[in-house]
Amino acid sequence: MSNIRLQVLQAVPSIDPIVADYAVGYIQHVSNSTEDSVLAQQVDINQEMNYIKDLLVDAGGVEDKVSGLSTTLNQQLTKQLKDNVAKLEITGDTSKRLLDVNLLRQNNSKRDINSSLALLSASNDIEHTGRQMESRVDKKKLEKQERKIAKKVAKRNNKFVQYEASKLLNEKQTDDYDSFFLEINPLDFGSSAGKSKDIKIDNFDLYIGDGQRILSEASLTLAYGRRYGLVGQNGIGKSTLLRALSRRELNIPKHISILHVEQEIRGDDTPALQSVLDADVWRKNLLGEESKITERINEIEKLRVEFDEESNEVRKLDNEREDLEKHLQDINDKLYEMESEKAESRAASILYGLGFTKESQHQETKSFSGGWRMRLSLARALFCKPDLLLLDEPSNMLDVPSITYLAKYLQSYEATVLVVSHDRAFLNEVATDIIHQHSERLDYYRGSNFDSFYSTREERIKNQRREYENQMAYRNHLQQFIDKFRYNAAKSSEAQSRIKKLEKLPILEPPEDDRAVTFKFPDPDNLSPPILQMQDVTFGYSPDKILLRNCELDVQMDSRIAFCGGNGTGKTTLLKLLMEQLSPLEGFINRNGRLRIGYFAQHHVDAMDLSLSAVSWMSQTFPGKSDEEYRRHLGSFGISGTLGLQKMQLLSGGQKSRVAFAALCLAQPHILILDEPSNHLDTQGLDALADALINFKGGVLMVSHDVSIIDKVCREIWVAEDSKVYRFPGDIHAYKKHILAAADAAGVVKKH
Repeated sequence: MSNIRLQVLQAVPSIDPIVADYAVGYIQHVSNSTEDSVLAQQVDINQEMNYIKDLLVDAGGVEDKVSGLSTTLNQQLTKQLKDNVAKLEITGDTSKRLLDVNLLRQNNSKRDINSSLALLSASNDIEHTGRQMESRVDKKKLEKQERKIAKKVAKRNNKFVQYEASKLLNEKQTDDYDSFFLEINPLDFGSSAGKSKDIKIDNFDLYIGDGQRILSEASLTLAYGRRYGLVGQNGIGKSTLLRALSRRELNIPKHISILHVEQEIRGDDTPALQSVLDADVWRKNLLGEESKITERINEIEKLRVEFDEESNEVRKLDNEREDLEKHLQDINDKLYEMESEKAESRAASILYGLGFTKESQHQETKSFSGGWRMRLSLARALFCKPDLLLLDEPSNMLDVPSITYLAKYLQSYEATVLVVSHDRAFLNEVATDIIHQHSERLDYYRGSNFDSFYSTREERIKNQRREYENQMAYRNHLQQFIDKFRYNAAKSSEAQSRIKKLEKLPILEPPEDDRAVTFKFPDPDNLSPPILQMQDVTFGYSPDKILLRNCELDVQMDSRIAFCGGNGTGKTTLLKLLMEQLSPLEGFINRNGRLRIGYFAQHHVDAMDLSLSAVSWMSQTFPGKSDEEYRRHLGSFGISGTLGLQKMQLLSGGQKSRVAFAALCLAQPHILILDEPSNHLDTQGLDALADALINFKGGVLMVSHDVSIIDKVCREIWVAEDSKVYRFPGDIHAYKKHILAAADAAGVVKKH
């Protein structure tokens, strides 16, 4: 059976696509039924083709053409049924034998149809025309129709309502990674050669759970092999779009595989390396099936010697072996295509690049912290090499060496990448195109990294503002003439002419202006040096495991220092030593007696009472000011209006960070110590933070993965590695080159 869809479309050119899909699926199901040992005995070709004939005539088909199609299909299926029944009489049904390798030995035992079905774990769910059939409902299309109906109901009632959808859509979703992966990415043994992997979705709307629309009549175009940076303000719906794509809630062809790095993996006893290997569910299942088939073929060889060479039993075994060997060849071809033999070395290389040592790659996943499990999720995605890789703020979980490795890896990634990020340097290195999500639409900046997008967008907004202002001036000029001479008999015709001109003018929307955000850290009073010094400091959480050894550091009021290095090298520990939250095993930390330090912790949210508003929390934590003073202070960090009075649990991650920055300023610190200050901040917030740190009159020490903010703010790069802390002789870009050179020497960064 081939070209069923073409035959249906030729018989009924005007058929609705959904009806055509149903008809083709039904015919294909009947065709498949002829190959099943149980269903082949029950299938009635004449009855099925009469049903299809009536369906196509009702769908607008001409009866003569539909009858011709029905006759042709009837003949093809009847012949196919006879051939398959003849083979089944000799061979029996081998399609499910791998589920029980002892089935052949038991073939002479008597059992009824129901017990045979139970043995083979067969299941059916919809009864039709007196026999059991599998459900062929296309749930994606059903969801689409349900959304349309819900939208119509909401429009009719002029409000958002909860529409009761089909029960088929309310089936329990599995949390099992393998099942979800195979559901989203079904393995196809057919050749995908010639099938385009470009994605084009036109005129779609996208809503979040409460019915709020985030995209309206939008179009998404992703060319295969391009790397897209998805940018926009916090809360605009970027992550929601990625999630809709990852679950195929938007119409993406089935032959395009998708993987989304969204959350950390669950820890268990699986070693990290094996966890990455298992992430490629296709490879994992194919290897398992290969093992079962090989085992069964070996068993067949042993069974053959028990029967005469000309016996039916040997013929059955030979037929089964022929089928198994053909399937085994398909599996081997698929494994060769995905370069299965190189899998372990490639997985180890990816893990090493993301900061996992050779020793830690063999540790159980449950032994890693949440941040490291997020890295494992990223490693699993890179290892799978999906056609569409979706990354949501990947740099938030990585240090500078790992981000450098990831950017280098993605530059040679052969498929499509869609990444949400506010890290300018990362997007400049990775993105070939930028998609700007705003105002319920998507704007494309093709051939742009972040910097070129930003400048192009600024120019575009200037042109839009100029055009808008010119039109408004022209409208005002026409309106003044109309108002003055509308009822003047001598000028009435000219007034009417201008009215018509005014009506024909296109209505321009005023260009949107991103609201300017500014941070301001208060100027501290002067201190005489020394301000903050580390002298020959050695620290370890136990004497036999030294993390930092013989560290020397001098912080002044004009210092701008960035600490870099891999995770676990002691950067945050060093900050805690300076804050006197930890005590050194050896050496001294000298602080000016009047020194005040403002500390921004990476997990600052843990110190906040999110059930309070920002104003209430600050008044409790830093008492002594009026609510109006707290609101004014919060406003200088972008928390203005009612935001300061809302419960902080309702604020976005970036807004909570702004509250934390506002709070650390209340003590008027001389030195700012910042641990990953750029996390969660959008582009505007990052710009505001960089400007504020540049203008701050005190000293700054920061641990950050954001190359852009380090480059703007910091004049010194200090590196933590191999239990040492030393000043790097160069800027952050030189440090990145140093990292890549070391990775090249280790054979980690290479073209994949």
